[in-house]
Amino acid sequence: MIRPIHYTDAQQLLNIYNYYVINTDVTFDLEPTPLKVFQEKIHSISKDFPFIVYEENNEILGYAYAGKFRERPAYNHTLESTVYVKNSAHGKQIGSKLYAELIAQLKQTDCRVVLGVLTLPNDASVKLHEKFGFELVGHLKEVGFKFNTWLDVGIFELKLA
Repeated sequence: MIRPIHYTDAQQLLNIYNYYVINTDVTFDLEPTPLKVFQEKIHSISKDFPFIVYEENNEILGYAYAGKFRERPAYNHTLESTVYVKNSAHGKQIGSKLYAELIAQLKQTDCRVVLGVLTLPNDASVKLHEKFGFELVGHLKEVGFKFNTWLDVGIFELKLA
């Protein structure tokens, strides 16, 4: 089931996210995020933008949201999308289901462009974005440093209007 986020979901979502912080380079956070900080992030994003979860048997297996790309007002119609799937739940098309719903919700807003900002290489995430029509519009080389490695970032764009 895909549903809007509830404030009480924070710990389950944080567990999903912090796995990626600790074990992967898909996020550039270097230390696990504290619960209070994550709760504030949920509140800040969900009051203005779609923030959804995928739940199965009372367990959250993934989440997706959109938020501001940049703070300046000229960017108000450009959002950045985010999707995370619980590490043990890959291969069930949860990311695709979440992205389909998130994009459908964004089409009902004044959002014109959605950006996916991905660590490269990341074949699974690139394929997910391409499946929904995102196109690579920028490749930033060695802009992040994690696990003693310089990392690239790809910027993928989907025009909604």
